[in-house]
Amino acid sequence: MEMFKKLGVVVLAVLLAVALSAVPEKQVEAAKKTEIIISAAASLQDSLDKIAVLYEKQHPDIDLVFNYGASGTLQKQIEQGAPADLFFSAGDKQMKALVDGGLVSDNTELLKNQLVLVVPSDSKTSITTITQLTDKSFKKVAVGQPESVPAGQYAQQSLTAKNVWDTLQSKLVFAKDVRQVLSYVETGNADAGFVYKTDALTSNKVKIALTVGAHVHKAINYPIGLVKESKHQAEAKAFYSYVQTKSANDVFTSYGFKLAD
Repeated sequence: MEMFKKLGVVVLAVLLAVALSAVPEKQVEAAKKTEIIISAAASLQDSLDKIAVLYEKQHPDIDLVFNYGASGTLQKQIEQGAPADLFFSAGDKQMKALVDGGLVSDNTELLKNQLVLVVPSDSKTSITTITQLTDKSFKKVAVGQPESVPAGQYAQQSLTAKNVWDTLQSKLVFAKDVRQVLSYVETGNADAGFVYKTDALTSNKVKIALTVGAHVHKAINYPIGLVKESKHQAEAKAFYSYVQTKSANDVFTSYGFKLAD
């Protein structure tokens, strides 16, 4: 009996030693991965999440971490020193501010998008012009905060060009980013909302009621840039190059984006 007890102690000691030796190995393995932080416009979430899966399969040593939000909010975060290796904006204005401020180095126009007006998928409303939003049938219209959300800025430009921005003030519901606008319309908290075509295509709870004419707002460009303070310049530049390849472009276009000229 005593012999079995001793044997049991030896076995437990061996198992414990094996378990303890395995822990540092796993920690070392995890530490080998380089984390790349990409601050990206909310409208890019679906396409970038898919691209990340493809990229990480090819680069098992890289862990892509996305910080999605309104481009203006992300711009401010980078200006305030928040960690980021790359910035992917839904507007030229936000990228230009960071380039002018010396915070972004290499940058390029990558994608284009379209502004659309969406309504709930079961809506019977027919609309041929955004001036119809002043009608009684539209009680709440969702728009991104123009100060920080490029889609909101484009919507404001479009409604101002049609002389109805001021008239609609009492109806407007402001959102923190374009995906929140989409959510408001999906849940019936707004009768209509301004989003990108790419956002509208991700949901079966809304339908595109109208594509806003490109002549009433600034061009919707998506530039990407390398953040100068990145501690992983080589790895960040590798992903910056990858999103410009055919493999990545095919993903973007499959979600409704157009490639920059």
